[in-house]
Amino acid sequence: MPTPPSRPSYAAVLRVPQARRTFSAALTARLSYGTAGLAVPLSVTGATGSWAVSGAVLSLFGATTVLLLPLRAALVDRHGPRRTLLPMSVLYGALLAVLAALTWRPGAPAAAVAGAAALAGCCAPPLGPVMRAVWSRLMPDDALLWRAYSLDGVAEELLYVSGPALVGALLGVTPPAAGILLSAALNVAGTCVFVTSPALTGPRRPAVRRARPVPVRGLLPAVVAALGLGLALSAVELLVLAFAAAHSYGTAPVPWVLGALSAGSALGGLVGGAVRRRGAARARLYRLAAAFGLVLAAAGLAPGLWTLSGVLALAGAFLAPAMTAAYVLADETATEDTRTRAGAWVNAGVNAGSSAGALAAGLLIDRLPLPLCFALAGATALTAATSAAAVTGWASRVRSAVSGAGRDGAGRAGRAEDTGGAGEPRTSAGPTVRAG
Repeated sequence: MPTPPSRPSYAAVLRVPQARRTFSAALTARLSYGTAGLAVPLSVTGATGSWAVSGAVLSLFGATTVLLLPLRAALVDRHGPRRTLLPMSVLYGALLAVLAALTWRPGAPAAAVAGAAALAGCCAPPLGPVMRAVWSRLMPDDALLWRAYSLDGVAEELLYVSGPALVGALLGVTPPAAGILLSAALNVAGTCVFVTSPALTGPRRPAVRRARPVPVRGLLPAVVAALGLGLALSAVELLVLAFAAAHSYGTAPVPWVLGALSAGSALGGLVGGAVRRRGAARARLYRLAAAFGLVLAAAGLAPGLWTLSGVLALAGAFLAPAMTAAYVLADETATEDTRTRAGAWVNAGVNAGSSAGALAAGLLIDRLPLPLCFALAGATALTAATSAAAVTGWASRVRSAVSGAGRDGAGRAGRAEDTGGAGEPRTSAGPTVRAG
């Protein structure tokens, strides 16, 4: 393989053998999670006539998806993506089809709907962590890997914007449950193509067995930072709604304000992947997460909704690069046989934060002034970044005291020993569960 340029382009990432085909198939399957996030509550509400039931079903679906994500990722690490992803996807698609059948017409039994949704979440394949593991094996150096992770993060941001738009287009001609069937079809079809990619079948170097299933020492800071980002991010949707109501704007402009955050995140991810990196992923993660928190904390001082849009777009510019740094740090930490789980724990961290942050914001908005609520939301990201840095410092002191020698970077140091460029691998704005 030719030596890549010192500042490779995004096109150079996609020119790596098998990268374009593998990434396209993964994105097709991952789009399922963007469409299901809207199709499931709409279908359940129409079938049961209850927003309370819909909220409970969506919570069950999200909880089983997120809480069991590390376990599903561990199965991929242990048995390989080909032997695990396709059975997961087929079960996930079949259970979504059952959910669609139950909610196609009004009068669905709430218990059966909740059970189908919960079981479907149990089977959702961890496509995002697996794709990031494939990037780690495909890319010949760290410069291209960082660019690939940035591209992946921006694409994921777009999936969670285009998915609901696709479901919205279907609503004009089909029942909402058709969106659930579309989610099932996308996941199964994309996964079928994904697992046939040669990028998942290349040579592997022998796995290094460790006493602990995942190297927690280096992974914990990435998970803590991701948790803080999720907490802050999930509060934004409710805070923007409250801001619009307080300033008598109504709800119509709210999607555009939230879209500014997503647009800023996508643009920040593209720019962040394009510029020359300075410093380690760990330090970049702390700086970017702290910057996101500081800008978000200031957003509550905006005099109007359009100024708020600009401030949130600026905050978003730090979001995707921060998540990219978190996933790169997880990759640096992981061994060859724990790589999928490492990425899955970061994904689970941001999703867990999203669930808790939405609940906390709902409780605080009625009790505190909005500027203070924005400040608290930003403070969670800033505090998480500071805590992650403290965890790193504490772990370094303990490691020095116990062994007298550091072993940082073991995961990436092993890259030089890889026997091939392709091989068997290692989940944004708002409280939507990002399963993939």
